[in-house]
Amino acid sequence: MQSYWDIFVQGYKSYGSYLWYEVTHPSLTNYFYWLIVVSLFFFTLEVIIPWRKKQNIIRKDFWLDAFYMFFNFFLFSLIIYNAASDVVVNFFNDMISGITGGFDLQASNPLNSFPYWSILLIGFVVRDFVQWWVHRLLHRVEFLWRFHKVHHSVEEMGFAAHLRYHWMENVVYRSLEYIPLALLGIGLYDFFVIHIFTLAWGHYNHSNISVSGKITGGILGVMIALIVSNNLMDVNLMVNSSTLSKTVVFTAISLVGIFLLGRFMKKIFNNPEMHIWHHAYDLPEGRRYGINFGITLALWDYIFGTAEIPHDGKDIRLGFPKIEEFPDTFVEQLSYGLKK
Repeated sequence: MQSYWDIFVQGYKSYGSYLWYEVTHPSLTNYFYWLIVVSLFFFTLEVIIPWRKKQNIIRKDFWLDAFYMFFNFFLFSLIIYNAASDVVVNFFNDMISGITGGFDLQASNPLNSFPYWSILLIGFVVRDFVQWWVHRLLHRVEFLWRFHKVHHSVEEMGFAAHLRYHWMENVVYRSLEYIPLALLGIGLYDFFVIHIFTLAWGHYNHSNISVSGKITGGILGVMIALIVSNNLMDVNLMVNSSTLSKTVVFTAISLVGIFLLGRFMKKIFNNPEMHIWHHAYDLPEGRRYGINFGITLALWDYIFGTAEIPHDGKDIRLGFPKIEEFPDTFVEQLSYGLKK
């Protein structure tokens, strides 16, 4: 039987060739170029419709954050999912098989019979819920907060600040979030779709723009409409699958997104106006551990009472006390938190 260490090592061995293939073979399922496209999209929006008009386009630490994007997105996130999830699945398969005599976790997973859109939705909600609790831990536990301070050392907010964080956060986040995803049988391609969506929304939360809920509701409506028109029709939930019917369904759901979801988008999903307060230098009274911990969904903050937007935070100071003493280079930040 292949050892867990061999499984883990094999995941890392395959990553070098995988990354080289990503760079040299652009495609619609390519993480490397999706990161570039999504980043350029939000950079363009920051140039065209900036929320803080006095902030420089190439803001403070812009290039440091750009480097962090590729460092964290490729050298840790993806490879750990590949290797660690294989280990988790094999470990639980072996453990359960020893008890039940032949049970296979992935083959027997109830999600295997679910429609694809529901698998994505379940995986997204479970992952975001786990991330919300982990994020709270990063603020409550002093040892973890020392690592998380790297992310909060941003003094001028922009889309690239999304992926400025200490490498130890990848270890904490990924270890805790991938276990339930692996147990649910969320595959690498499923994770790809979820990851790209949350990547785009994370860029949006940190970007120097402000748009109405109708716009984000419309975008979400279009995404739902694409899924419905291309999948539900295939199981004969509509009378026929003609181009006209698909167009009608697509248009109707898109309009629902704009005029119905649009009214509630900023309560359901995180947004720049809400997330800026998470990075506030001066936190509201009685909130020493922070507010607005949502990663993609804002729902958890409203449900658990950690949501707060005191006023328009467009020009508030960002960071934390004594931020001027915090290291400002990548190499220094890389080792920050490992020693007092």
